[in-house]
Amino acid sequence: MHSAHPPRDEDRITQAIRYLIQHAHSQPTLAQLAGTLNLSEYHLQRLFTQWAGISPKRFLQQITLEAAKAGLQQGTALLPLAHQLGLSGSSRLHDLFVTLEAMTPGEWRAGGASLPLHWSIEPSRFGPLLAASTPRGLCLLHFLPAPEHAQAHMQLQQRWPHAQLQHQPGSHQALVARLFQPLGQPDSPPLALHVQGSNFQIQVWRALLAIPYGSLCSYGQLAQALGRPGAARAVGSAVGANPIAWLVPCHRVIRASGALGGYRWGENCKLSLLGWEAAQQAQAADYRTVEQSL
Repeated sequence: MHSAHPPRDEDRITQAIRYLIQHAHSQPTLAQLAGTLNLSEYHLQRLFTQWAGISPKRFLQQITLEAAKAGLQQGTALLPLAHQLGLSGSSRLHDLFVTLEAMTPGEWRAGGASLPLHWSIEPSRFGPLLAASTPRGLCLLHFLPAPEHAQAHMQLQQRWPHAQLQHQPGSHQALVARLFQPLGQPDSPPLALHVQGSNFQIQVWRALLAIPYGSLCSYGQLAQALGRPGAARAVGSAVGANPIAWLVPCHRVIRASGALGGYRWGENCKLSLLGWEAAQQAQAADYRTVEQSL
């Protein structure tokens, strides 16, 4: 019988983030964390720092999910939440400037018949990304379990059965390189999105763009922000239908209980994205501290 494959580094990082979040109240040591992962303290420190840019200890100091849970349970308003948790500050410079345009009803009904659409699969620190664009902007960005071109093409064909699909390897390489930079570049040109959705879905996706980097909100809070306090379930469905991973940050929406909730590309991916943002927030805080001391 074959032995099981050893965990990948990405899986170990996800396990480490989950453990630190779940045990933040007890402030676990590096030795305790390493023991749960069956790694040496040295290996874990190196692996975590290589991935996140900070040590597990510094990451633990930054984690505020427990505080986020308390704030969410108390019905804290959406936009002030990040500031209260110390997560926003000048962190908007992390976010890329994004413009969102909806496809016309005619383009939608025609299944993209009038749309030339080029696509590619690009590597990222969170796994392969399927990216597709029309001449007016990025229309799809999905995490993939594996870079399988046939399945990706089928997925695009199902979404736009009559579009002129053109596979252009590497055509989104520069875009993906911008996505996970430690700090956003304020002079970078805006990223245009050209998405297909109902009027309500477009409203929800625009609201998602307003959630600051490193912040969290609940589905109910998002519904309230849209002026639809009784529509949390419908909002949740629209969040789940978001076609643009990461840039339209549906990963920042969690349940009011503090549970992660669902995610189109899997809970582990959602946890890693939130962990990455928390790590970058810690780095930004460290940069500000150094600048203030100069």
